Amino acid sequence: MTAPKPGGGAAAAARAAAAAAGPRTVLITGVSRGLGRALALELARRGHAVVGCGRSAEHLRSLEAEITSPSRHLLTVADVRSDSSVAELAKAVVEKKQVPDIIVNNAGTINKNNKTWNVPAVDFDMVVDTNIKGTANVLRHFVPLMIEKRHGIIINLSSGWGRSAAAEVAPYCASKWAIEGLTRSLAKELPPGLAAIALSPGVVNTDMLTSCFGSSAALYQTTETW
Repeated sequence: MTAPKPGGGAAAAARAAAAAAGPRTVLITGVSRGLGRALALELARRGHAVVGCGRSAEHLRSLEAEITSPSRHLLTVADVRSDSSVAELAKAVVEKKQVPDIIVNNAGTINKNNKTWNVPAVDFDMVVDTNIKGTANVLRHFVPLMIEKRHGIIINLSSGWGRSAAAEVAPYCASKWAIEGLTRSLAKELPPGLAAIALSPGVVNTDMLTSCFGSSAALYQTTETW
């Protein structure tokens, strides 16, 4: 008898359980580019419904033209930095009866490489407002909807730099350390049926990675491979 590959049984069981659970509605912030876009395309291909937001109407139109079964999804302009913008998104989701089963807080940005004391205040604010406050805004308006449904999973995208550090990206590192702490606190607050995790997606060739690594970013996996 041939021995099963290590982890093969568990992986197969996980796939079977996911298939049996049926399609899910997944909210993805920062859906129009990078990891968010790749995730939306793959989830749609697998039959799930995507609720996605981004700041660029042009990029959203491009995604809508490529995504499987576009009529099943809600892709709209919203800026996670704005609490009122996220509130409007939540209102639209409720009206369309697309309250998410899963939230992926993916929207994020990074400062231009610079010594901490040389980072302009506007750049530091942009990172904090997007990566930390943007996540908090989504939680504020969507967790209550999940609590009403009595189930849901919240995935806050972190980073290897949320568990370590690097020079010249202090604002980004600080924001991802904050996401780790915020998520652990959130997980302790959620009622039964809901869960929250901070997920480091690994090193992926995105515009953000290029801003840090320059041409060396091309050595890493693409968003499609990820």
